[in-house]
This record gives sequence, C-alpha cells and structure tokens, in this order.
Amino acid sequence: MSEVEPIHIDLPNIVEGALKPIDVAALVPEGGPRHAPKVLLLYGSLRERSYSRLLVQEAERLLRWFGAETRIFDPSGLPLPDDAEPDHPKVAELRELCTWSEAQVWCSPERHGAMTGIMKSQIDWIPLSLGAVRPSQGKVLALMQVSGGSQSFNALNQMRILGRWMRMVTIPNQSSVPKAFLEFDEDGRMKPSALYNRVVDVMEELMKVTYLVRMHDRYLVDRYSERAESAAELSSRVNQRSI
Repeated sequence: MSEVEPIHIDLPNIVEGALKPIDVAALVPEGGPRHAPKVLLLYGSLRERSYSRLLVQEAERLLRWFGAETRIFDPSGLPLPDDAEPDHPKVAELRELCTWSEAQVWCSPERHGAMTGIMKSQIDWIPLSLGAVRPSQGKVLALMQVSGGSQSFNALNQMRILGRWMRMVTIPNQSSVPKAFLEFDEDGRMKPSALYNRVVDVMEELMKVTYLVRMHDRYLVDRYSERAESAAELSSRVNQRSI
C-alpha cells in the first residue's frame, strides 16, 4: 500500500480516523505518474461573503490534505466573453491555469434557477482548442453548487452539460448546499453536517478518478474522426468565431 502522506490542514469537522489517505498504489501501477494531482478550482460569485468561494476554499483544504496541488482562480476583473482579447491578463491567467490543471472543481451559486453569469463567463473563456492544445479535454471535473433557498440541482445539471461539452471526465458524485447562509460559521468555515460529509466524498472521489484517468488521458481522447481530419481542417473547425 502506497499512500500520499497527508499534510497538516485544519479540518475540525472530520471524524477522527474516518478520513483516509489516497491509496495511490491501488490506482496507479508501478512506474505510473504518482505526482500530486494539479487541481484548479473555480467559483461563481463576487460578493464579499461569497458562499461559492467559501465552499471552494473548504474543498481546497480537503484536496490539499489528500495531497493535491491546488489553485483557486479569482474571477474579479475577468471581462465578458468576446469583450476583450485573449491576451487580457485575467483571460490569460485563466487559460494558463486550465492548461496547467489535471482536474477541476466548478462551484456556482444558483441564481434565477440557473448557474451565474460569472461562472458561465469563466467557462466560455476556456476554448476547446489553443492551437494544438486542448485545455479542458480529458481532465477530471467535480461539480458543486450553493443555493440561498431549498435544495436544487439546476446549476449542477447545467455545469454537467458544459463539462461534457468541454470533453471533461465529470465524476458521478456532486455537492449541492441549500440555504448556504446557514452552513458556514462567522469565520467562513463550513459547519459539520451531512452536507459537509458530501463535500468530503466529492473531493475524495475527484482525487481517485484523477489518479486513474490522467495516465491514460491521451489514449482516452484519441478519436478516429480527428485522426481522419487534417490538421488544417481541425484548426479551422474548433477555432471558428463565435456566432
């Protein structure tokens, strides 16, 4: 058994002995990639007390305990899609992080029964292709949402469609936190509950699937249709201007 040695992270709501390190040897054969999974986390609100940001920060603590290398993207200052050039600093930062990542976490509030425009704008700035590089294809994706009211899955369902469209491997488990204003304390930490336990489950599953998928990602996304298509035709098709 080869486990990733957990680092010290403040996780006051974890039941002692119940959280277990990832058994990398059970997922990756000898000689396979065992470096820390690189995880990008996106959230969809700019409020001073943004519950999607607080939930992402809680998820990041868990991922770091499991041994991941993490980055959280701050969407403040990101222009609307097509309202700036791709070399805009915030756009370039987002795209570089997306290319860097091996897995991602998307967390959006539900607003008017849907994901927020802030969340959608981040996804819209991630192209299907950057030259010969597919920045999202084959990467593992975990989804979460927060709601001000009762339990809902509208934002999750929308993001799941987007994850499929971006050719990502979206894990089955997901987290929806209703009445999020009741689930975090004054310090912004998530309170102990079944909802918190689900967040732990989702991050644990994300880590396991990332270890499984990333060593096969090139083969998994190798397609007949693209092998049959010329490089010039492929570039023209995936880089066509937005309608």
